[in-house]
Amino acid sequence: MPGTELTKRKHGLLNILYPRCCPVCHRILPDQTSLVCGDCAQNLPFIRSPFCMKCGTPVAQGEEYCRDCRRSEHVFDCGRGVFLYNETWKKSIEKYKYYGCREYGDFYAELMARCALGDRRIRGMDLVIPVPLHERKKRIRGFNQSWYLAARIAGKMGIPAAETAVVKVRETRSQKKLSLSERRRNLSAAYEVTEPLTGRSVLVVDDIFTTGSTMDAMAEILYRAGADRVCFLTFCVVPAA
Repeated sequence: MPGTELTKRKHGLLNILYPRCCPVCHRILPDQTSLVCGDCAQNLPFIRSPFCMKCGTPVAQGEEYCRDCRRSEHVFDCGRGVFLYNETWKKSIEKYKYYGCREYGDFYAELMARCALGDRRIRGMDLVIPVPLHERKKRIRGFNQSWYLAARIAGKMGIPAAETAVVKVRETRSQKKLSLSERRRNLSAAYEVTEPLTGRSVLVVDDIFTTGSTMDAMAEILYRAGADRVCFLTFCVVPAA
């Protein structure tokens, strides 16, 4: 039996035993070949122009930068997110990261790649890397959600991805409840570059952009390793308070 036909049958059987669900409403997909149900696909609240030229957060007409980027010196060059973070995406991302709905990542990666390819500042990058997890957390979770996205995005963009170009060498506290200054201290010396990046433009992938402290920490060590440009791509951007 040809390999392609065997793969199709295998996927068909898996869809019967473990049917794919819509990553937005979480109902079983009527069409198991789709990434999202038809109703939800018609109402996806994409971040559209105008958005901050630094972090991708929506801004008022005529503004180039959001309030946070006007008052903060971010290290990264620029970044984009597909959606604003809200309760819908919070539940979806939790299911993806913690409850085995790994197929949701296929939907995230598809839209993230479209976003990247539609932005001339980002589509010309030549390497994709994920925000790394510490090995202990990766063993507990079972996978690095950012690498799952990065590998698929790189394939759609036609550029290489490197899972271990940056590794996390120190366990850190959860960033969720920390202030901006605490987040920066928490990530100090947490990452390490493992290969030369001289002259390369690097796209850093993560699921959520909150204050920019993680992306700044990544950009700092990537520039130190010789990177020419560092941009980021996330599925969600948390609105500024």
